[in-house]
Amino acid sequence: MALRIIFMGTPDFSVPTLRALAGAGHEIVAVYTQPPRPGGRRGLDLQKSPVHQAAEALGIDVLTPLNFKAEEDRDRFRAFGADVAVVVAYGLLLPQAVLDATRLGAYNGHASLLPRWRGAAPIQRAIMAGDTETGMMVMKMEKGLDTGPVALTRRVAIAPDMTAGELHDRLMLEGAAAMVEAMARLEAGNLPLTPQSEAGVLYAAKIDKAETRIDFAKPATEVHNHIRGLAPFPGAWFELEIGGKPERIKVLSSQLCGGSGERGQVLDDALAIACGEGAVRLTRLQKAGGKPLEAADFLRGTPVAPGAIIS
Repeated sequence: MALRIIFMGTPDFSVPTLRALAGAGHEIVAVYTQPPRPGGRRGLDLQKSPVHQAAEALGIDVLTPLNFKAEEDRDRFRAFGADVAVVVAYGLLLPQAVLDATRLGAYNGHASLLPRWRGAAPIQRAIMAGDTETGMMVMKMEKGLDTGPVALTRRVAIAPDMTAGELHDRLMLEGAAAMVEAMARLEAGNLPLTPQSEAGVLYAAKIDKAETRIDFAKPATEVHNHIRGLAPFPGAWFELEIGGKPERIKVLSSQLCGGSGERGQVLDDALAIACGEGAVRLTRLQKAGGKPLEAADFLRGTPVAPGAIIS
């Protein structure tokens, strides 16, 4: 027998799980997602979330409440008579009344090895911290922030130069497969739950724009992790004087390299930059309003002489 599932998610990261559950034969009785937001080139058009668009393509009813404070919204959720709710990056904290509104509860796909990196930005924070491993966890939700017992874990190695974007794409596929497996085991009555450890709790705070500027005074390993942890979005950046005016340059990838000098000093003609300790090579860059370029292509249009200081 298939499960009757309410799916709750919003960004691209959630879409593979929605599609995988539908493909596995479960009945997706409704999809909840964030309301359409202003977008487009001028920000005037209301744009549906990736999950909203995917659900419509599958012919599934979509609901977009701002929250679940209204009893009417809670009643409507309950009226679907779902067996379980599956939540992947929905973007709202769910009240206990919603968590208890299905026969088997609510299960969340979370992109970290809990209890490390609970919260909003686990992929970015893992890379920025220099972690060498992360994963996807399926946990049964409770009122606390990512505190529920864990049902299933899939571990993923973080390569030394892997960006947040690359890890995001790997984890969203692992997460889809993990959730399909978890729902099959839940349906069979064979999904044991393990309480999270009390030790090792870390919170992955939402990325603040104020922390995106590169600080070349830090050791090269920290600068490298900062760059790749914020790539491609929102992007780590530095300022470079072009045509007599400072211009923000986003760095989309980097590598550790040899060399030393004054912090922020350009060490060669291939964008090796001295840091507080060691050096980092900037390998992919983007001007404001421009397209991403490999370093060699960037330098052809914007020469940066060895010895220059960037900040």
